[in-house]
Amino acid sequence: MSLAGLAQRIADRASPGEVLVVGVTGSVAAGKSTLCAALRAALEPALRVEVVSTDGFLFSNAVLSERGVLMRKGYPETYDVEGLAAALEGVRSGPVTVPGHSHVIYDIDPALSRDVAAPDILIVEGLGLTPRPRGLDLLVYIDADEAHLEDWFAARFMDFWRAAETDPTSFYARFRAMTAPEAEAFARSMVWAQMNLPNLREHIVKARDEADIVVRKQADHSLVLA
Repeated sequence: MSLAGLAQRIADRASPGEVLVVGVTGSVAAGKSTLCAALRAALEPALRVEVVSTDGFLFSNAVLSERGVLMRKGYPETYDVEGLAAALEGVRSGPVTVPGHSHVIYDIDPALSRDVAAPDILIVEGLGLTPRPRGLDLLVYIDADEAHLEDWFAARFMDFWRAAETDPTSFYARFRAMTAPEAEAFARSMVWAQMNLPNLREHIVKARDEADIVVRKQADHSLVLA
């Protein structure tokens, strides 16, 4: 399926005067944010589109630490499920405030909070959509081979690692004592294999069976209808 084809299927579900809430989910590093930015560009200006991330509905690191689940960040129990559902339902009747999460500091950042007011289409992307939350009209799942996902995750981790060289406030600054090969090995063997891959297999992939649309992402990032 082409990007234009996917955008058209979403546009066909929109109704004048109503907010269509579309979820886009899939593994860590599947390219959810990139796809949603491209969908927004394809749908506008004919439709007014807002894109928000479920990352903003993660509990803060302080709360996760207190509950003993900081190392499970991204798993279902680390999300404010009721807060997310309330935002998805509330956007139909008026402005809602959506919190923001920073990948640089790896925590909720109050400066990234923003108001969203009655768009034609609200796209909510990220994890935390399993089980399917209230207020979601359409769910898109991005599927991909686990080997490709691992490679994409490692590449993203290394981008943050390199950027942290000049940013001591970055969460990734703590990994700068590692060499590049050590950092990549850590990303693959520890973060991916012990955190993200189990989350994918145990929780995230369940959304594939619930999804209205499943697209499969190839090694070259092209999309095909699954």
